[in-house]
Amino acid sequence: MPEEFSRAYWEERYQGHGHGHAAQGHPPNPQLVAETGDLTPGTALDAGAGEGAEAVWLASRGWRVTAVDIAAGALERARRNTADLEGTVADRIEWVQADLTEWTPPERFDLVCTHYAHPQGPPQELYRRLGEAVAPGGTLLVVGHHPSDRHSGAPHAGVVDAHVTAEEIARALDPREWEVVTAEARPRTVTVADGREVTMHDAVLRARRHG
Repeated sequence: MPEEFSRAYWEERYQGHGHGHAAQGHPPNPQLVAETGDLTPGTALDAGAGEGAEAVWLASRGWRVTAVDIAAGALERARRNTADLEGTVADRIEWVQADLTEWTPPERFDLVCTHYAHPQGPPQELYRRLGEAVAPGGTLLVVGHHPSDRHSGAPHAGVVDAHVTAEEIARALDPREWEVVTAEARPRTVTVADGREVTMHDAVLRARRHG
């Protein structure tokens, strides 16, 4: 088994079988829809884009998206999934293979979002790096697995480092530079590999960088 959350770990997860998060036939994360639907489209960074469901949803609403993931297999599947989309949607997405703990964004973005990103290093350092990628007046949205899910039977349920609270995410942000708009835990229902429906809880942090 590859080291937890390494590049090899994620490549293995995306090989052979469907990961269940394809851009087509699967809705975007509900927290992204709830928290960004009122924003004016601009530039967006989808950090840990997986197979692209969130990137496609953003692009379809006019955002120009840089979609970054550590796994080449995930991005290859994302490209295949978006090949038949309306040209203007596909053209708004740039797919980038990179390790978010090392990658330096080429610009600052109006929106930086990440959903269940699990770095090998300290997660607070990742949140700080993502915050630095937000343009003045822009929005940071972090969605993570809440600690209450540790015994839920959901993916990563038993991995301590996979869980975080919104308050822990917020501590990575300088309050002099940020306004916290949302910081809470929200339930959602998912179907796990054996077909069971499981209630999970997302830690949701939305913050606006002062202009």
